[in-house]
Amino acid sequence: MAKLIIVESPTKVKTIKRYLSGEYEVIASRGHLRDLPKSKLGVDIENNFEPQYINIKDKEQLIKDIKKKAKKCEGVYLASDPDREGEAIAWHLAQLLDLDLNEENRVAFKELTASGIKAGMEAPRRIDMNLVDAQQARRILDRIVGYKLSPFLWRKIRRGLSAGRVQSVAVKMICDREREIEGFEPREYWSVDAKFASGENGKSFAAKLESVDGEKAELESKAQTDEILKRLNGASFSVSTLKKSVRRKSPAAPFTTSTLQQEASRRLSFQARRTMSVAQELYEGVEIKGLGLTGLISYMRTDSTRISDEARAQAYEYIKNRYGEDYIPQTPNKYKSKGSAQDAHEAIRPSHPELTPDEVKASGVTSDQYKLYRLIWERFMSSQMAKCLMDTISADIEADGCVFKATGYSVKFDGFTALYEETKDYDGEPKNDLSQLKKGMELKLKELAGNQHFTQPPPRYTEATLVKAFEETGIGRPSTYVPTITTILSRNYVERDGKQLKPTSLGEVTNQVMSEHFDKIVDVKFTANMETDLDKVESGKMKWTDTLSQFYTSFEDELEEAEKAMEGKRVKVPDEQTDQVCDECGKPMVIKIGRYGKFMACSGFPDCTFTKPMVEETGGTCPYCGKKVLLKKSKKGKKYYGCEDNPDCRFMTWDVPLEDKCPNCGSTLFRKGGKNGRLVCHKEGCGYEKDLSESE
Repeated sequence: MAKLIIVESPTKVKTIKRYLSGEYEVIASRGHLRDLPKSKLGVDIENNFEPQYINIKDKEQLIKDIKKKAKKCEGVYLASDPDREGEAIAWHLAQLLDLDLNEENRVAFKELTASGIKAGMEAPRRIDMNLVDAQQARRILDRIVGYKLSPFLWRKIRRGLSAGRVQSVAVKMICDREREIEGFEPREYWSVDAKFASGENGKSFAAKLESVDGEKAELESKAQTDEILKRLNGASFSVSTLKKSVRRKSPAAPFTTSTLQQEASRRLSFQARRTMSVAQELYEGVEIKGLGLTGLISYMRTDSTRISDEARAQAYEYIKNRYGEDYIPQTPNKYKSKGSAQDAHEAIRPSHPELTPDEVKASGVTSDQYKLYRLIWERFMSSQMAKCLMDTISADIEADGCVFKATGYSVKFDGFTALYEETKDYDGEPKNDLSQLKKGMELKLKELAGNQHFTQPPPRYTEATLVKAFEETGIGRPSTYVPTITTILSRNYVERDGKQLKPTSLGEVTNQVMSEHFDKIVDVKFTANMETDLDKVESGKMKWTDTLSQFYTSFEDELEEAEKAMEGKRVKVPDEQTDQVCDECGKPMVIKIGRYGKFMACSGFPDCTFTKPMVEETGGTCPYCGKKVLLKKSKKGKKYYGCEDNPDCRFMTWDVPLEDKCPNCGSTLFRKGGKNGRLVCHKEGCGYEKDLSESE
């Protein structure tokens, strides 16, 4: 009789079977099998918050199949994911299969490789009830908030709304940032910028006015700036001080969930959901030539930067062979994890460090899988390499009591930068070459100008910077970042404007009501403290029922006070005005937010009920019929382009319409394959194509 291993994902089944003998049968639970009921609260608050779990409706047949196989097997191993959620799934399986909770039948695979699976199978343990309780506490907290608050929002704003413990804080953060931007008053300031050269044939370099007569240069007007320029007219410039030093630049730490999402956004333009979906595929296993179905990365939900000695040794072996001994640090690089980090898992790293991105690409993986694997592999490898050494030079250039500052560097030893450098949102690294300068040297002034500037408001959040804010403030944990962002977007509290996130009118109104009446729910510190309490439950330092009890006492009071304060009141979501008029009655059209997103409606409602979907013109013309090409969205929210005369005209494409016209036929050109793709003409019979690199 075979032993049964139950995992979460069907993909894992195939990967694990490759490494285990025929004495094991592997099946998938496909996630949770039990949960709280959808039709009611499902929590007995009066009876110590007892949850009332039921079998998930569409999982009934799967549960029967698992029970049937478990009865026929010699033993059962619960191998769901190695985190709180996975531990809870294992516990629910144990309940369904009547397994002994004292039995050591829980196995965890931190990577789906031969060694990772072997290590997991050799170290079975009991289900960790602290982990289970932490998951239960979070689930019940979120259920209470959702089921108690949502009906309140239905009555006071409109039906169909929902509230969530973490999502409400996220919406408030985005709304608060919007208020900062709207209330920002720009301040004028000026700089004096110069370009110098050491002699007629010397290389030119940039410098900025630093001080005037020993005081820091703070110029607030053109008049002040013109005075400086007048003073320096005809002046002689020379190097008054020259400082040289060696700067050591350290590599970035291997990825955590948060830093992976941030870097994938900056470097690959991946949304957080896309990043985690591809990372899940890489963890569960992809087909690799010579290896078969193989897990390529370690577990991708982690906030630790720790790596194993074995992984470090494998990295050193590759670095030595590829770059040489000098690129291995004399002592291992150490990285500090966040104070709230759970250290159960390593950082995200390649499971087979010797397997290069090019070798993975040659195996025929998808483009997204290759891009993300390369990012993870290069980040991990570089994190184990020696520091970059730079010769830096700082020069003060003086003329008539005015001091200009110039800085520059040259690379002495490239170290980890030979492979990878972290992308920065703002890279102000000076690129000057000052190697030719000497103290006392007279310089030739090539350019001197005063430049006007204005202070800028803080930028809107992007997915990457919002995830960073979650991590810095302690809101949520690696497993909750993506669901939180997905929820606030899908419920139309927030919308994308390019990469930026901005609140909708619905989000603004909902946040206003929540902030006025449920200030604790939307308070960043309160929510972060709740996460800390959940961590205490996980470590066995706090009872999960005590966490719920403390929360519910104050929450119940807030809800009662809010009901009294808003008795008989209802808040209207303001409509967005447009310059379009109703096709039927001629009144102005407005933009409303419905259950499925934005739509256009007549402002004369209820007298006129005319509505139409939102359309966005692209400026392109249809290659089939010559009418306008519109930006549209699929049911899953993915952007595509189509003729305004659809369904009569069937033209649709993922390619982006441009202002450029085809040199052959004059039709609209489209960009295919991103910024490094090519220009194409979709006019039937034309066939014009051109690489974008050729057109630059």
